[in-house]
Amino acid sequence: MKTCKGNKQSLPVRYCKQCQKPMTWRKKWEKCWEEVQYCSERCRRQRRGNTLQA
Repeated sequence: MKTCKGNKQSLPVRYCKQCQKPMTWRKKWEKCWEEVQYCSERCRRQRRGNTLQA
């Protein structure tokens, strides 16, 4: 991916599977962008917690 310094509109966007919040590509996710599904640890836990909570 080319550097996008100052041009945030051209970055790829993905939506969280839990809350549908848009997530913009980050340098931190450069190597695992294809695997990113949730915007936060909270959304990840809510997905798992739905079947465990009584």
